[in-house]
Amino acid sequence: VQLQASGGGLVQTGGSLRLSCAASGRTFRTYTVAWFRQAPGKEREFVASIRPSGIATYDTDSMKGRFTISRDNAKNTVYLQMNSLKPEDTAAYYCASSNTIITSTLRDQTAYHYWGQGTQVTVSS
Repeated sequence: VQLQASGGGLVQTGGSLRLSCAASGRTFRTYTVAWFRQAPGKEREFVASIRPSGIATYDTDSMKGRFTISRDNAKNTVYLQMNSLKPEDTAAYYCASSNTIITSTLRDQTAYHYWGQGTQVTVSS
């Protein structure tokens, strides 16, 4: 599985962006896909994931209220809609996937086998 992340950019506080993670491979629909982000000088952190069933998990309640992860299996693409963006959301965003994820490993980046190249999101104050 190869992943291609896109959709990042520069927005003002309160703005919106939609990130896309396009995947190759006919079995993509069986993979859990997650978004992680890494801000300068900080460790990479979990943002959200979506299971093959469509069940979504978010890192925090704040993200759940502002971010929406979704998938279109016909297009082999997972989206991350981000609204009400804040300067602290500034980071490089990475998508990752795996077909061996279980509930206890959803937030564990080491459990994901395939990674996209990252797309930069910058939120100005």
